[in-house]
Amino acid sequence: MFLDGLDQLDQQIIRLLIENARMSYSDIGQKIGISRVAVRARIQALEQRGIIEEYTTIINPQKISGAVSCYFELEFHPESLEKAIQLLDENETITQIYRVTGRNKLHVHAVASSAQEMETLIRQVIDPLPGVISCSCSTILSRIKDIKGLRL
Repeated sequence: MFLDGLDQLDQQIIRLLIENARMSYSDIGQKIGISRVAVRARIQALEQRGIIEEYTTIINPQKISGAVSCYFELEFHPESLEKAIQLLDENETITQIYRVTGRNKLHVHAVASSAQEMETLIRQVIDPLPGVISCSCSTILSRIKDIKGLRL
């Protein structure tokens, strides 16, 4: 995939970091044929430009006994959407909120430590949201492919 502003070396660095964000500058430099210092400078430039946003640890909830992961599709009356977003954003069980196509729709992901915690989220947070027109919930049974961010 061609991306404006990313030369071949930047793309190689990003590919390596996607595979292993803990890879050292030296190891990256050896793999792509530039110095550790050059790798460091390029990564810092990518961070400053906002191309690399963060480095994080991703926990697979399916590997934790009892964890439940659900996606919600929510539609709201227009005047209620911003308040609903604020309420959802404040909840720690909710991990992702996306505004999606369609009139005043949100796609929301939540990960709870148990079915009971997920039911509490639904009862105390989702159900009382202001202006809900429709809500559907899908429980994730297995993760087949899960790519974070953009792939080059």
